[in-house]
Amino acid sequence: MNLGVLFNTDRLDNDEFVHYAKRVDSLGYESLWLPELFTRDPFAAAGYLLAETQNIMLASGIANIYARDAAATVSAASTLAELSDGRFILGLGVSNAGLNQRRGHSWQNPITKLNEYLDAMAEVKLTGPQVHVPVHVAAHGPKMLAAVAAKADGANTYLMPAEHVRIARSALGDQAELNTMMFCLLDENPTSARATARKSIAYYVGLDYYHRAWRGLGYDDTDFADGGSDKLVDDIIAWGSLDSIRDRIQQQFNHGATRVVILPIGAGMGGQPDWRLLEQLQA
Repeated sequence: MNLGVLFNTDRLDNDEFVHYAKRVDSLGYESLWLPELFTRDPFAAAGYLLAETQNIMLASGIANIYARDAAATVSAASTLAELSDGRFILGLGVSNAGLNQRRGHSWQNPITKLNEYLDAMAEVKLTGPQVHVPVHVAAHGPKMLAAVAAKADGANTYLMPAEHVRIARSALGDQAELNTMMFCLLDENPTSARATARKSIAYYVGLDYYHRAWRGLGYDDTDFADGGSDKLVDDIIAWGSLDSIRDRIQQQFNHGATRVVILPIGAGMGGQPDWRLLEQLQA
């Protein structure tokens, strides 16, 4: 069973950041995904952590394709894979219009931008060692999934209910990998669990492209109000007992996921992942 871990580590200092990676590695997780947010560069961070870990795959989850041109991305990914004996996965995505415009980029149609970027990557020929790196693209809708199936090695989905896994697998076919990113919360109290969950997904519940994806799965505007309806929260976040979380993870695999990437959230963690959950999932 391929289990990965993704967590916002911006609040961790250097020692805590390295300890985090080493501990996830020691627990036996298959991959560690590094988001591109507002602090650490995912490629630089991956290089540092690859040198500090032994077995775990490091992945950008996700690197923004607006932030670097195709040649720079291919070069960085190839270098990381070469110097780590193939322990790097390249996760890419278009991010969103607001974030990219604030960075000074002109927003383009996401499908067009992604296809052009993947085509440009395919044309890059480095003058030195060039190592093939698996390319996994953030994709939810049918057009993005079709682009992934044609031009990448796999897709990453985020905050999607179990039924979407089945839909994504059907769109990707049998060859591409499917990584489902799932918030997991070890809390059996519905009131406190949903409150913690809503804080964790508040940013995403306000994004129009998540609304479009969720509407296509039967949700409506009432599900996006007030931080998300109980139904939406319960469908996209695995909360409850350890057994119930394990069941939700297994459901992802049953519907066609290749890898389930855990986001171990919890109340009062002080910027740390829920180590209790991560340890128990691997026990």
